[in-house]
Amino acid sequence: MGAMDGIRNIVILTGAGISAESGLRTFRAEDGLWEDHRVEDVATPQAFRRDPQLVQRFYDARRAGVRAARPNPAHAALARLDRAWPPGERGELLIVTQNIDDLHERAGAARVLHMHGEALSAWCTACDARHGWTDTLLDSPPCPACSARSLRPDIVWFGEMPYGMDRIFAALARADMFVSIGTSGAVYPAAGFVQQAKSHGARTLELNLERSQGSAWFDESRLGPASELVPEWVAEMIGG
Repeated sequence: MGAMDGIRNIVILTGAGISAESGLRTFRAEDGLWEDHRVEDVATPQAFRRDPQLVQRFYDARRAGVRAARPNPAHAALARLDRAWPPGERGELLIVTQNIDDLHERAGAARVLHMHGEALSAWCTACDARHGWTDTLLDSPPCPACSARSLRPDIVWFGEMPYGMDRIFAALARADMFVSIGTSGAVYPAAGFVQQAKSHGARTLELNLERSQGSAWFDESRLGPASELVPEWVAEMIGG
């Protein structure tokens, strides 16, 4: 498969499975408890109102985990595809990630949309500014823009609207190919992207460790570690 096969515009969705090989636990893993708290107890607006320090401690820990992680060959391969797929010349490319880590960017990818927010970002709910953030938020530091002590993790919590949905749906409408990498196929709206892409005539490919809940929607599913499958697919797309 490649541009010679009529594929110009590509949308790629990445989930927890692409970063698991970098040592980052998946949100829905069997051991997905944190200090005996369910993820839903530390990742909702209600949880933040109820116990902001608990939520801040949870995301301080995740921020530290992201900083300690390193990109793996799957991230590197997508960055290679990004460089080899010049906009306009070869077509469009958009990497939509459900992950809050920055491993795509550190690997060198530029066209990345974080639909669930970013661990290394803080959002001021007073002035709506967002700031790169690597330190703790536990002590309620002032916003660099307005000085209000209203910073929270720049994360889309359960019950909140994912970022960039208009841009994502527009890209899916133009896509010739949709690829899902390391996703469970269980969390909407991302789980419905394959159906959106198919409705516009895109080829659909799943690269996953095991069949996802949405596997039946894909034209093809390839099973195995992302660090092996993604470089192989990228080599097919760019010719080696």
